[in-house]
Amino acid sequence: MQMQALGRQILVEYYDCNSDIINDVSQIESILLEATRKSQASIISHNFHKFSPHGVSGTVVIAESHVAIHTWPEYGYAAVDIFTCGETIDPWIIQEHIKERFESKNVSSLEMKRGMFRVAEGEELLFKPKDSAKYNSVN
Repeated sequence: MQMQALGRQILVEYYDCNSDIINDVSQIESILLEATRKSQASIISHNFHKFSPHGVSGTVVIAESHVAIHTWPEYGYAAVDIFTCGETIDPWIIQEHIKERFESKNVSSLEMKRGMFRVAEGEELLFKPKDSAKYNSVN
């Protein structure tokens, strides 16, 4: 038996960002949509909200999972969650595009494997398995 993951999740903290950019809801929406397209992800929907006096939250739902953001322009900080299922999307492409566009000078990223399952040697875990009952979850 071997362990395989359904997906990869990157928790990203962007520090020392351009405060004007990360306080502009339309720019953030555009940047996240560009990043997901650049990674070849399939965009399903997106929703963003501007807070008063500052800050933006939003999500891009992709067929492969999601990209979510919360910004604190007063600190030049943005927190982003990039979750991709399967092996077709590279979440690091999304992470790097956002870094460049936010003009972030310092980034901290942590990757986690999500949905770990035991599979038989030589078998591949599909992120949408036909018979999900045969996989044993890890406790």
